[in-house]
Amino acid sequence: MWILLPVAFSRHTPSMKSHARVKRLNLSIEPGTRVSAVYQKAHDASALLVLAHGAGAGMLHPFMTSVAELLAERGVSTLRFQFPYMEAGSKRPDRPATAHAAIRAAVQKAAKLAPALPLFAGGKSFGGRMTSQAQALDPLPGIRGLVFLGFPLHPSGKPSVERAAHLLDIHIPQLFIQGTRDALAEPALLRKVMKRLGKRATYRPVVQADHSFAVLVRSGRTNQEILAELAEVSSEWMRAVTSDSRRSR
Repeated sequence: MWILLPVAFSRHTPSMKSHARVKRLNLSIEPGTRVSAVYQKAHDASALLVLAHGAGAGMLHPFMTSVAELLAERGVSTLRFQFPYMEAGSKRPDRPATAHAAIRAAVQKAAKLAPALPLFAGGKSFGGRMTSQAQALDPLPGIRGLVFLGFPLHPSGKPSVERAAHLLDIHIPQLFIQGTRDALAEPALLRKVMKRLGKRATYRPVVQADHSFAVLVRSGRTNQEILAELAEVSSEWMRAVTSDSRRSR
């Protein structure tokens, strides 16, 4: 059943008032494990993005809600979902195998919801990294590219590139949207990863944004403007990937 949900307003929410046309769903991860999901259908959609949340906040966090709304305004539908630990109210993230299973269930559901649309997957921080791990282990069916909103390259204060090793096993396009003040992705190390990935990777820095894409007041930019930038870059990149794949057929 389709319902109209008012967008929650916060510092992350677009300034234009609107109502999001969304569909509440449930996903079966494995016997006995079900999680909530939200399908937001864009008018004249050109793509569908399976969007996974970060480690500390679920699919209805203002950041996730606002990004989905802004993407819908740009012709990209989204499927957001809860990881099992978040659904259960736990603060401890799932083991990778469980997170991967949730992502696969979401991708499978997305393909059924919009079989004619190009499929993409990714997410915020932890959600993006779990998606890339799943793709590296066994390619997600039908996924044309991965979108990372703040890839957590390393723990804060412990710079390394170990978390990026599996990215070399991914052979589809990857978009990295990263704040230049992100404590979980030292710029020099991220550039090193991009060089290894070559043409598979597209890097879009967000000037003066941190890992949460928050910016300082002195930057002269608002958080709403930053979120609009994330949506614009993501939607344009997905259209370009779709166009390139069609030409290569």
